[in-house]
Amino acid sequence: MQGGAPAAADNLATVPRFKLHRTLEGHSKAISSVKFSPNGRWLASSSADKTIRVWDARSGKWLRTLEGHIQGISDLSWSHDSKYLCSASDDKTIKLWSSEDGELLKTLIGHSNYVFCVNFNPQNNLIVSGSFDETIRLWDVKTGQCIKTLPGHSDPVSAVNFSKDGTLIVSSSYDGLIRIWDTASGQCLKTMVGENNPPVSFVKFSPNSRYILAGTLDSNIRLWDYAYEGDNTKERVVKTYTG
Repeated sequence: MQGGAPAAADNLATVPRFKLHRTLEGHSKAISSVKFSPNGRWLASSSADKTIRVWDARSGKWLRTLEGHIQGISDLSWSHDSKYLCSASDDKTIKLWSSEDGELLKTLIGHSNYVFCVNFNPQNNLIVSGSFDETIRLWDVKTGQCIKTLPGHSDPVSAVNFSKDGTLIVSSSYDGLIRIWDTASGQCLKTMVGENNPPVSFVKFSPNSRYILAGTLDSNIRLWDYAYEGDNTKERVVKTYTG
């Protein structure tokens, strides 16, 4: 037992010791998403109370409330230049807001069911969204028009994310599938399925876009090497995190 004690102590020493810094209060119902702006100035929160609240990231001071959705909001995304914020709602719409003054710039209409997830591309000219209508839609930020609909899932789409250069989109769904799409053509390039096909609740490219991280409803997180070329397969799970 004594021989194992130093190793255990070393492990404990590496665990981050988090301390509550500040509590931001204002929403009247469950909070669905919180996102820092890329420039570090703001924190945006969305809620089932149909509103978005924007806070000063340094002081925690409430700055403004964005109102316009008629049902709860599921997700938020900042543009990479921090000029815009978009929101996905159960009212089947996506709204595009100005980050400087909170002005509602556009409402994107096209999904036939709840919009569950949304993300900007790195170039800030496209938005990708996923919905309970089982489709992924690609939107032009300038015009607000839907330019592609990707009908690749058989259950609600739980997450969407662009690769580092914006050329690829990854999507996940409760159908247990992870799909990779070509942004330009809308073609599905690859489909990945985990062992026992658990529903996928979240998916995201790694910062260098070499891997995909996926969270599933079997309480696991899997790191996928989607470009793997060995053993007669095109992808593999590099690591599974359980706990």
